[in-house]
Amino acid sequence: MKEIYLFELSQPIGSFYIGKIMSNDLIEIAVSDTRTTKGIQRVLNSQRTESIKNYCKDPDAIFPTPIILAIDSDEDIETDSDNTKFSLEKVNNTGLFKFSYNDDIKASILDGQHRLFGIEKSGIDFELPIAIAFNLTLEQKAYIFSTINSNQKQVDKSLIYDLFELSSYRSPHKTAHYLARLFNISLDSPFYGRLKMLEKRTDTAQSLSQGTFVNYITSLLISNNPKQDMIDIKNNKNLLDNIKYPLRKYFITEKDDAIYKILFNYFLAVKDVFFEEWSDYENYILSKSTGFGALIRAAKEIIPMGEKNKTLSYTFFEKGIIEFKNYLKTENLKLTSSEFPSNHQQQVRLSKLIIDSFFKCNFDSI
Repeated sequence: MKEIYLFELSQPIGSFYIGKIMSNDLIEIAVSDTRTTKGIQRVLNSQRTESIKNYCKDPDAIFPTPIILAIDSDEDIETDSDNTKFSLEKVNNTGLFKFSYNDDIKASILDGQHRLFGIEKSGIDFELPIAIAFNLTLEQKAYIFSTINSNQKQVDKSLIYDLFELSSYRSPHKTAHYLARLFNISLDSPFYGRLKMLEKRTDTAQSLSQGTFVNYITSLLISNNPKQDMIDIKNNKNLLDNIKYPLRKYFITEKDDAIYKILFNYFLAVKDVFFEEWSDYENYILSKSTGFGALIRAAKEIIPMGEKNKTLSYTFFEKGIIEFKNYLKTENLKLTSSEFPSNHQQQVRLSKLIIDSFFKCNFDSI
């Protein structure tokens, strides 16, 4: 028999018992009963468990939220006699309970299955908080599961990205956040005062959120796995370049100012060539998420084109953007939501038009 100590916690639905257990021990007794087997859990998502497995390698990994378990028994659980599977005994008058159990016991996971099985995949034995409820009805189990999962509200990404500023380690998100702040406060920046920081609009000119800016810069130009990059940096591992992300090599060599200069030249050219469309954010989509996303998608191919021509100057970007403007005029297209509605397909379509315009240019004279 193994033993752990628990505290009783009384709530309207009944008593829970709070304690801690090593993950390897919990894995021996925990089961996930899905709806396909008349349980209440969703089917395990292998992508989520893999993500948690990788997170376990973070030197600062933390799992502070208890894994909630349900244990059924036909016996009186508060007993001083040995039970074939477990016993729960009061320890004098201390408020503690001694929970003795063997590996034949089955503890159904009500919340935290991805955490536990992701940790199991990592091969690391974590000390985990747990909350155990005994002899719940199936209806009560379902209610607890649905309450936990339906009431969760995702933290706004702008706040999450903003908090990366406090980290002492480099990361793709921290660099992209640095760029967002610099673009937003620099007087000569095409984005001066245009970013909605922390999702709080303080001016009608703020047509793009900090979260959108950081997410596009990070995921399209710097990294396909920013979380893994951050973990590798913490573990002093060398990052590998990836030609699919044209600004990654500058990030790896800690040339954040070079990244800023490249993007500054690019977006300043866009602002100057499309001055009316860039300034009139109410009638045009260029400086909103659709236009910005298309410009960043286009930059994935435009930046390598500039490097091939040995220039990422303002003049290089300006020439390609002028060609793009001429194309729109020839085709009688305007950068409005009626021509380019706000969806992924239209963003990709717009980015291809920009890329094609750059390919039509002759940059030999630059």
